[in-house]
This record gives sequence, structure tokens and C-alpha cells, in this order.
Amino acid sequence: MKFYKYLYIGDTVTKPVKIKRKLKRHAGVDVYVIAIASGAGQLEIYHSAYLKQKYYRRYPPVIVGIASSHGEAVQIIIKITQECLEATGNCNLKEYLKQKVKKDPASFP
Repeated sequence: MKFYKYLYIGDTVTKPVKIKRKLKRHAGVDVYVIAIASGAGQLEIYHSAYLKQKYYRRYPPVIVGIASSHGEAVQIIIKITQECLEATGNCNLKEYLKQKVKKDPASFP
């Protein structure tokens, strides 16, 4: 698993370090993750159970947020979109997230 340098954590998520460790090991944890879309999309929401598939072991997504429910994940995406709109004037979320870590390009593929 690859995690965004400035990971967004939901308000109701407890023990995010433990959750990150479990996600890296593909262990079972009941959370939703927000990941950079691999195609033309911006962001995607996955239940952590999907990340246990072999495909995601071979092609791990870049996780930018962790939420305890789908609704909380949507709220995090709304927050990211609002930040992006205020900072850049558009809603190109991928580019905005890349610009946030421009000083450390190794943390974002």
C-alpha cells in the first residue's frame, strides 16, 4: 500500500496508525479508503476488503484518506474538493494533491 504524505483521516477513525499497518499487510479492517483513480477519474472510494485482492497487491493504489463509513469518505472528498477550489480555482483534485507534495515528489507517483 502507498499512503499520501498528508493523509486525510475521518473524525470517527480511531487508531489510524494501526489501521495503516493492517492495510499494508492486507489484514482485515472495516474502513473505507479514498484512493487516487487509476484512470481518467479523480478519486475513488473502496471498502478495505477490496484491497485484499491480488490485483491490489500487484498494483497498490495511492491512498489519500481513511474513513470509518462511506458517508464519512464522501465528506472527506468534499473537504478535499473545497480545499482544491479555494487554492487553485478549479477541481482538478489529482493535480492539487500532487502540488501539495511538490517538495517531496517521491511520496506521490
